Amino acid sequence: MNIRIRHYLLLLICFIVSSCFRNGANTDGLPVGKRIQLQNVEELYQFLTYDDNRYPLVSLHRGGPASGYPENAIETFSYNASLQPVLVECDVRISKDSALILMHDNTLSRTTTGRGPVNASSLAELKKLRLLDNNKKITPYRIPTLEEALSWGKGKVIFTLDIKNDVPYEAVINAIRKQRAESSVVIITYSANQAAKVHSLASDIMISASVNNLDDLARLNEKDIPDNRLLAFVGTRAADPALTKVLHDHGIMCILGTLGNLDRQADKKGFQVYAGFIDRGADILSTDRPTEAGRALNFYIKKRGITSKFIQ
Repeated sequence: MNIRIRHYLLLLICFIVSSCFRNGANTDGLPVGKRIQLQNVEELYQFLTYDDNRYPLVSLHRGGPASGYPENAIETFSYNASLQPVLVECDVRISKDSALILMHDNTLSRTTTGRGPVNASSLAELKKLRLLDNNKKITPYRIPTLEEALSWGKGKVIFTLDIKNDVPYEAVINAIRKQRAESSVVIITYSANQAAKVHSLASDIMISASVNNLDDLARLNEKDIPDNRLLAFVGTRAADPALTKVLHDHGIMCILGTLGNLDRQADKKGFQVYAGFIDRGADILSTDRPTEAGRALNFYIKKRGITSKFIQ
């Protein structure tokens, strides 16, 4: 058997295996087929501004990896988006030849068939690699570029982009502009200065900012960032109701990171724990358990009769 045929058969086997995972997914309790559909940035601002009828959402940490579906892969995003409306949190790194790609680590060994630093390889070299799922199984999927992801996601999901330290904000914003994806993107920042930098470069693009207390909110206000350009990441512990009330009074929705301890709490006590986080002030749950969180949120939404013209 020659090398080309052997390579084709291996890819076919990987595709069949991953399809089995897809077809065997338990979708009970999920709003299968519903997606976020936004046409312009004004609709994005409206959708992500808090009001009493806000639509609670799941955010996929690193894109929502599962068996057969690696992190930071378009195929993984697509799988999760077919099950429920989602925000896609993903990570942006830069290659040796300045291409923007999706990858969390600064090295290749954990999530790909490659080795060495990400920024030591060209895009062409990175594209030859295959992605590994969380069980270290080789998948048929390749490292996507940021532009490939943005092109796929328009009209389907909202991306929250975690831009790594060596990646210029200007390059990311240029990619967003090139794909005309402003209505599909929120840029993650970790300080008021970072948020101000992004806002100065692209005042129309929404920002996720870390807000752990009222002083953090005051610093953002001092930078003249409009409330309707902000999402507040309120940490990875149960949200402070007093803080979330102030944020909600400003129209700012709150992202709670349930990844880690809060996900483990929900795993132990039952998926309805996620609905309790929403009751106590969270609006978006950034989670490693999107299916379980999605079931709880869908039950919450149906029970309260929550609707959105942007969810179809």
